[in-house]
Amino acid sequence: MLLRICAGGVVFHKDMVFILKNEKDEWVLPKGKIRTGDLAIETAVNRVREETGLSFKIVSTAGETSYEFYSLSRQKPVCNEIIWFIMEANSLDYNINKDEFKDGGFYSIEDAVEKITYSQDKSLVHLSYKKYLKFKEEDLAVV
Repeated sequence: MLLRICAGGVVFHKDMVFILKNEKDEWVLPKGKIRTGDLAIETAVNRVREETGLSFKIVSTAGETSYEFYSLSRQKPVCNEIIWFIMEANSLDYNINKDEFKDGGFYSIEDAVEKITYSQDKSLVHLSYKKYLKFKEEDLAVV
């Protein structure tokens, strides 16, 4: 089995989250494979920027997920382990990488969770949003 370590972002703007529709018509979160010598946080930042065109800041870590699938192109099973970061977009301006994705944008948490293809990504969005709100409340309390 091929093991791929990846990193990505759960990007919020107020009460919305950014999701993408890939070439398989799956609604997913932005992510990518960590290249040798790169850190997870660098990969997450670079991939979110490349795939969405968003301007954002990192708020916190979000956790990890993993899934397995059979790769037709590689003719072998693959396990993706993804390290996630919670991010906050500076605005609603985005520019989807149309070479990789068919559609995308900010959706309300409820609409995004309904669209997202994989159950663990749905759970990740819910848990990350709760954590995001907690960080926002703490920021407000400090000001």
